[in-house]
Amino acid sequence: MALTRDFKVTVRERLQRDPSFREALLKEAVDCLLAGDVATGKSLLRDYVNATIGFGELGGMTDKSPKSLMRMLSANGNPQARNLFEIIGCLQEREGVHLEVRAVR
Repeated sequence: MALTRDFKVTVRERLQRDPSFREALLKEAVDCLLAGDVATGKSLLRDYVNATIGFGELGGMTDKSPKSLMRMLSANGNPQARNLFEIIGCLQEREGVHLEVRAVR
């Protein structure tokens, strides 16, 4: 089922005003990537970027063109791991959070 524009606007507005929600979305994106759900992880990262800093600012932070970043995080994009980790690193720095990986049994 496709998301309606109203839902996307609602999420974007919440991300812009709620730091805890932004942090949770960024964490969920990374959790999805680590769990092997790359499509969902990229989609969540794309939503996060669109609602917060935008691809222009992210491009300046990564020295990559905004269009290249948009392609990487698109449904058909196939970013290299180093590019994904660079994007995540920049987003963590801008958000002022540091995500950690822990082994859980």
